[in-house]
Amino acid sequence: MKGLALLLLLALPAAAEPRVSAVSAVAMTVADADRSADFFTKVLTFEKVSDVEVSGADYEHLQGVFGLRLRVVVLRLGDERLELHEYLAPKGRPIPPDARSNDRSFQHVAIIVSDMAKAYARLREFKVAHASSGPQKLPAYIAAAAGIEAFYFKDPDGHALEILAFPPGKGDAKWHRGDRLFLGIDHTAIVVGDTEASLGFYRDLLGLRVAGESENYGPEQEHLNNVFGARLRITGMRAAAGPGIEFLEYLAPRDGRPAPVDLRANDVGHWQTVLEAASTVVTGAALRLAGAFFVSPGDVATAGRELGFSRGLLLRDPDGHGVELVVR
Repeated sequence: MKGLALLLLLALPAAAEPRVSAVSAVAMTVADADRSADFFTKVLTFEKVSDVEVSGADYEHLQGVFGLRLRVVVLRLGDERLELHEYLAPKGRPIPPDARSNDRSFQHVAIIVSDMAKAYARLREFKVAHASSGPQKLPAYIAAAAGIEAFYFKDPDGHALEILAFPPGKGDAKWHRGDRLFLGIDHTAIVVGDTEASLGFYRDLLGLRVAGESENYGPEQEHLNNVFGARLRITGMRAAAGPGIEFLEYLAPRDGRPAPVDLRANDVGHWQTVLEAASTVVTGAALRLAGAFFVSPGDVATAGRELGFSRGLLLRDPDGHGVELVVR
């Protein structure tokens, strides 16, 4: 198999070159790509980059969905990309109406804003659904997050999204430049059951680095996540380029539900974080040790380059979150 090089690549010790070079995009499955694109471009000022349809055995095997016809709309905000995946066939299931922020299927993207009050007013103008009770300013006793303002809301399908404003001295320097209201995507956040297990997958197997850690609690955090008594261990992961991946481990309450074992890529609750790598084959043994498993049957070569890559592999991490490794 042409991608066999990654078998050796992923067997390298942690001190070797990173296996993943970039978080190139975050993708979400949507029920109606036109409706979702309209929401992201009009409300949040994303720009549409491309709009393509794919089908065939290669994409069926890549996504683990037989008979698919997939429309992919790529949006950009600042330097970051968001992909909207609409399965024209077969249609999947909607997001469960009782989904909660501490369920391990939870994922969102954090969109940085230059002014929280103005951004929140804009969301209210468009009657966007709240997930938080309102914007929250994290208190001084959480040193790593003190002064950060954040608000959770939902898109037309019920996906969780976040707007976030950094105070001076926090966040990447680029978030403190420019005069736009919505600036870009800082990270995608995923709920994890065990931070150490997730580190085994993202750090030890894929080579991302730990960029920051915090333990968040108190009334502001509870109202942000809409989870009474929330206390979270938060770990920020980074590749050399692209948005981060943030682990949210709920130390309390511990009643978040596991991701459905039958979650499929055409279900609207599915997200996949797209990681760019030198090769795409991961050994089954390495995946099992890291608690992950294949969605694709193996390394898949795409017949064309409609989606911008030549090979891909869709996995699920230890908590069931979708991770797509791609080779350009």
